Amino acid sequence: MAATVYRASINPISGKTISKISNEDQTGSKFVKSSLKTSGKWRQKVSIKASIQGDNTLGDKSKKSQALELQRIFEESQSLPKPLSVTDLSNTAGNGSRLRVAYQGVPGAYSESAASKAYPNCEAVPCEQFDAAFNAVERWLVDRAVLPIENSLGGSIHRNYDLLLRHSLHIVGEVRLSIRHCLLANHGVRIDDLRRVLSHPQALAQCENTLTKLGVVRESVDDTAGAAQFVAANKLQDVGAVASKGAAKIYGLDILAQDIQDDSDNVTRFLMLAREPIIPGTDRPFKTSIVFSLEEGPGVLFKALAVFAMRQINLTKIESRPRRKQPLRASDDGSNGSPKYFDYLFYVDFEASMADPNSQNALRHLKEFATFLRVLGSYPTDNGTA
Repeated sequence: MAATVYRASINPISGKTISKISNEDQTGSKFVKSSLKTSGKWRQKVSIKASIQGDNTLGDKSKKSQALELQRIFEESQSLPKPLSVTDLSNTAGNGSRLRVAYQGVPGAYSESAASKAYPNCEAVPCEQFDAAFNAVERWLVDRAVLPIENSLGGSIHRNYDLLLRHSLHIVGEVRLSIRHCLLANHGVRIDDLRRVLSHPQALAQCENTLTKLGVVRESVDDTAGAAQFVAANKLQDVGAVASKGAAKIYGLDILAQDIQDDSDNVTRFLMLAREPIIPGTDRPFKTSIVFSLEEGPGVLFKALAVFAMRQINLTKIESRPRRKQPLRASDDGSNGSPKYFDYLFYVDFEASMADPNSQNALRHLKEFATFLRVLGSYPTDNGTA
């Protein structure tokens, strides 16, 4: 499988080098192997020391040497990764520590703004694709990833739901970001000069009324900031971009119009992902995300959702996705076993912490008839938008 590596590119406006992660070579695996090797070495030393301590034939000098060695091993263990607590998460987000946080897109993307909101003063690391961001965290190239999961107008980002199941990362938080689109163009270009407008497909759809009035041709690209970067780099005089105010500043473009989205209530929800889960608490509102599958049959989904309803647990999201490795389920009605049913996974978010016995009982109940169940994360709820 292709690993994740850094690629250096030049910002066409400032001339500065931009680090970017992409899915290409096999570099990056050395660090992971080194970490695993160190961890195994530490465990081996503890085992050896435990057996030596049981030998009463050793002298005082040897015992003193052992004590010093054991202290050194203990200090080594403190540097190994540990699960994040809610306190760790709050301090990380507020004390300006330079965490490396992956996001999809190029500088100026809305995802970069979400990363900065989630982890102020972090070092935001751009990635070409969502897969690259997941891989970057797993391979220890970055500390966290902040990726979109749903938009209030465009709905779910299905690709990231699939990647959550494929990878072993944990959801440790969420952040909501208001999306305010601007129409950008090079210096001296007027709105009347525009013939084409570039942007991400969802951004173009969210500005449909404005773009229809302008009578411009719409062209889709990978991300909003990438559209701004392309227009600036090629000094296009009849092409505009739908992107953020931040992208205009980075790439030296003029803002021809602001807030051109059709609906002012345009909010994207992003997930904060880490290698280790946080320890859930009950001192603040929490949300838990799970994924499960069920047998086919009348009322089975109703039974699954009832485990939450009977405990007064509110569901905030339910999403179904086909199972990639077994999309069809054989019929059991005697029709020669021919495929009949689509086999689905159900992603559910509910308003409760896994530290709450009520949630634990609900999932125990669900396990009784679910064919598969995995907790993706239990994390503090973000009710604000900015």
